[in-house]
Amino acid sequence: MKGAKILVTGGVKSGKSDYALERGARVDGEKIFLATAQARDEEMKARIENHRKERPAEWRTLEEPFKVADALNRRKTGVFIIDCLTIWTSNHLEVSDDDVFQSQSLLLAEAVGNFGGTAILVTNEVGLGIIPADAASRKYGRWLGSLNRQIAAVCDEVVLMVAGQPVFIKRGI
Repeated sequence: MKGAKILVTGGVKSGKSDYALERGARVDGEKIFLATAQARDEEMKARIENHRKERPAEWRTLEEPFKVADALNRRKTGVFIIDCLTIWTSNHLEVSDDDVFQSQSLLLAEAVGNFGGTAILVTNEVGLGIIPADAASRKYGRWLGSLNRQIAAVCDEVVLMVAGQPVFIKRGI
């Protein structure tokens, strides 16, 4: 039997990553934490290092800013957290056009749907505010909103984190 597929969304510092780790800790098997962030400045380097230190030792960390679907496809079982789709989208914004990003999004959704273990994906909910004034921000919101919908469609559960509390949007297994 395949494991659960869970999308955890919410605002900045709403408790998404903590919730993902908590849910993943409840599942038996190898535990993989895939981080999509790249250390481009001192602040991001410090954030990445702090997250590494906070993560329990049982979690094996992979760092992959682009080929997330490939990393997931190499695993058959266990728990696989992807943190986060927001940064992954931002990484692509710098190097991909609409067609490439859409193709990568579809590959990721397919990989999540086919994964035999438990997949927990973390993302930000950026569609609750006003429409941004600049084209780049609108493109980013469009890409991330589309990706979030694609991933939610293949997930058993979608959880919105608000002030550290899970609000269940979609409940499955």
